[in-house]
Order: sequence, then structure tokens, then C-alpha cells
Amino acid sequence: MENLISLVNKIQRACTALGDHGDESAMPTLWDSLPSIAVVGGQSSGKSSVLESIVGKDFLPRGSGIVTRRPLVLQLHKIDEGREYAEFMHLPRKRFTDFAAVRKEISDETDRETGRSKAISSVPIHLSIFSPNVVNLTLVDLPGLTKVAVDGQPEGTVQDIEDMVRAFIEKPNCIILAISPANQDLATSDAIKISREVDPKGERTFGVLTKIDLMDQGTNAVDILEGRSYKLQFPWIGVVNRSQADINKSIDMIAARRREREYFASSAEYRHLANRMGSEHLGRVLSKHLEVVIKSRIPGLQSLISKTIGELESELSRLGKPIAADAGGKLYVIMEISRTFDQIFKEHLDGVRSGGEKIYGVFDNQFPAALKRLQFDKQLSMDNIRKLITEADGYQPHLIAPEQGYRRLIESSLICIRGPAEAAVDAVHGILKDLAQKSISETTELKQYPPLRVEVANAAFESLERMKEESKRATLQLVDMECGYLTVDFFRKLPQDIEKGGNPTVSLFDRYNDSYLRRDTMS
Repeated sequence: MENLISLVNKIQRACTALGDHGDESAMPTLWDSLPSIAVVGGQSSGKSSVLESIVGKDFLPRGSGIVTRRPLVLQLHKIDEGREYAEFMHLPRKRFTDFAAVRKEISDETDRETGRSKAISSVPIHLSIFSPNVVNLTLVDLPGLTKVAVDGQPEGTVQDIEDMVRAFIEKPNCIILAISPANQDLATSDAIKISREVDPKGERTFGVLTKIDLMDQGTNAVDILEGRSYKLQFPWIGVVNRSQADINKSIDMIAARRREREYFASSAEYRHLANRMGSEHLGRVLSKHLEVVIKSRIPGLQSLISKTIGELESELSRLGKPIAADAGGKLYVIMEISRTFDQIFKEHLDGVRSGGEKIYGVFDNQFPAALKRLQFDKQLSMDNIRKLITEADGYQPHLIAPEQGYRRLIESSLICIRGPAEAAVDAVHGILKDLAQKSISETTELKQYPPLRVEVANAAFESLERMKEESKRATLQLVDMECGYLTVDFFRKLPQDIEKGGNPTVSLFDRYNDSYLRRDTMS
């Protein structure tokens, strides 16, 4: 069973290395499915002392205010013999045999993540301790609950800590170790209050009572330890930690454990409970319970891991083969993907794929309809025709027809076509842009390389924008060419006045009557 805890420890370390530490994620989080023990307590509840008693070493930062500002995943590994040492996951090749250096590294690593602003972070620190004096166990030390932020901390720190603690302990696979001081009213215990909110039946909560030796004379904690004051599914465990004076005198943990055993064995109030009191008993109970929980969760863990592996393999299969590492191989892959995109785009234009027929609709329907909506009647009204011809030709006789007048009349009408012609170019540009976007979506190889997908889209849209402007200039030039190329044959088709029975002796102005103008313009 000890191997089960070691296996979970390795999985937790792998999760953290891959960025999975229980935060919200689009992917299933393995961290949340792993059984863990979260240590919860208010400031000055003795939480740090309990952890150090279980480990048997002084290694946690101490001080006033909020000292623990990041979760500390503490993995204990029992070894048969040898010197005790510690390892941090962020310093994989360094062993710490001086536990004062461990304390300093915890503080330094906290500051690296949060800065020196006293802010908090949910990114955990992983610490493994190898010792013959510990049981195989994993604990998550969370920031102490508080009601008032200290100077230098951001606003909302108190609520942020509570939210972080709640996010850890509300998970169904989390075992709650609720630390409460015996010299305070249990009704005001921060640990019991928040534990009750997420585990109202006490099915996942272990109650730990600290500072039993500091209770007022004449009082005791028997009712709590026997479960009469506040009942949990698991028995309460009382511990006696080192006092501040003991810490100042550097009383070692081995001596502290011996004094703790003697306290419960010699106390009249707690003698009958001595066999299930103390930090050593607490460590054994937690280790055994964690093993049982891990064993019960193994089928679910196997199912989750298998499901996640299948989803990832499907995603890798969809993304395709990995790209080559060398520059030449990368260039080849980029060119091949670009050719695939180009072929798909051409298939849309050629009718092999849908969408290209919309371009024909622009010229067969949209453009002719726009021409029909042009108000040529204003351009070809009798008043406008007489005005243009008279201003252009004056009173000079002409051999065939009033050429300059007709030329201006036709030019002014043809210029109206510029608007529909530009609109047709814009419509075709919009269709081509949609087809380019559709072709990018249909090029499955591009899904494997999001940056390349963006670059191909940008290059395609920039090219279409440039070609749109060039097409507009060419289209307008065609309209201008039609305006400027009225041949002699065009005017020869206009009937001469004399051939139609006109009277050459009539004044030139009178010759431009309505019937004459209507006949010539219609010709």
C-alpha cells in the first residue's frame, strides 16, 4: 500500500510540472481526481507546528501575519536508514540536509512567484522529505484563514485566501485536516466553519485539537475529543505542540514527541485517550486513511487516464504528423500546406467545390440589375440633349450629325456606369474573401499550426485587397475607354437631315427640334 502513496506523489509532481494544479481548465484535470489531504486552520491555530511534529523537523517559515502565501505540497517518504534530506521539485538536482535552508527556500520561492507585495498564489510549491522518522503521507499546507489583512497586502487578500482554501477542500477527493486551538471556543474556529460548509456531514474531515496544554485551569477538551461537542465521522485527535519558549530553546522534535506522549499518559483528564492522541498517532491515521481512499479511487483514476489518453491521441491524429525540426523541412511543409490551400481555393472557383458560382451571379444578375436602375432618362431628356448639343456645336454646320454634342451626351451617360462597375468589383472581392476563409478552414493541415494559419489568412486577404484596388482601376479605365472611343462608323449610323427630307435652308438652331433629336439619339 505504501507504493500507492508513492505513485500518487509521482502523479502529483507530473501534474504540477505540466501546469495542472487544480485550476479551471478546458481539459480534464487529473490533479482534482487524486486523493489529497489539505491542512486548514486559522492564523495562530498551531497549523505549522502540527505539520512540523508529523515530519519531526523545523522547516516551515514562521513570523507574524500571513506567512504561508502559496500551497505547499508536502510529500513524506519513509526510508529504512540514512540521513534525512529534502528536495524541491523546482530544484530537482539539489538535496537539502539543512532544514533551515529548506525554510529559507520556501520563503524565497514564494517571493519569486508572488513578489514581495505579500500577495498570494494558487501555484503550489512541491517539497519532498525523505526520513526514517516519517510515514508515507502527502499533505497540502494551505494559507491560514484570517479576518484582517496585514500592511502591504493587496485589497481582497482575506477573501482570496478563503476562496483558495474553499476551492481545494470542496473537491470530493480532498480529505480535510481541520486544525482548531483548544484554548478558543470551537464555535469560532475558522477551520470548522469552512469545513462544515463543504462537508456538512463530516465524512471527509479529521478534527485536530491543538494547544490542549494551554487551556484555562479547571477546563479540558474531553467533550470535544470524545465527539460530544462537535461530532465528526472520524475521532478527534489532540496534539501538544512545542511552545514558543521550546522553539526559542531549539528543543528538537524527538524530545517534543516524547514530552507529548508523557503529557497524555500522565494527565488525569486524557489518560484514557492517550493511545489515540499525539502527532505520531495523527500521522499514522492519516497515512492509513489515505491509502484506503487511494485504493478505492484507483478504478476511477484508471478510467480518467485512459479517457484522457484517448482524447489526446485523437487530437494528435487529427493534427497530423509532427513538423520537421530543421529549417529545410519546415519550409517544405509550409510550401506543401500552401499548395493544398491554393488547390482548394481553385476548386471553389472552378465549381468543383461550392461558392464560386456566386461570382457569376454578380455579372449575370447584380451588375445588369444595377445598370437598369440607372436614371438615363435624365441624361436623355429633350432639354438636356438640346442643351448639350447646342453648347458643344454652337451654330457651326456639320456634315453628318452634331458630333461634339452627341459625344458629350454619350460620355455623360457612360460615366454613370462607373458606380455599378465599382460595386461589382466590391461584390466579387467579398465573395473571394469568403472563399479564402472557407478554404483555410477546409485545409486540415493548417489546424496543426495556428500561427501558420493566421499568416496564410493575412497573406490571402492582403493579396485580395491589393487586387481589388487594381481591378477597380482597370474597370474604370474600361469605362473611360468606352467614353473616349466613339468611332466615325458610330456617327455614320446617325441619319443625315437631308436624306430624311430635311430642309437645309432652315436655321441651324431650328433644325434641332424634338423629332430630330429623338430620332438621332435613338439611332
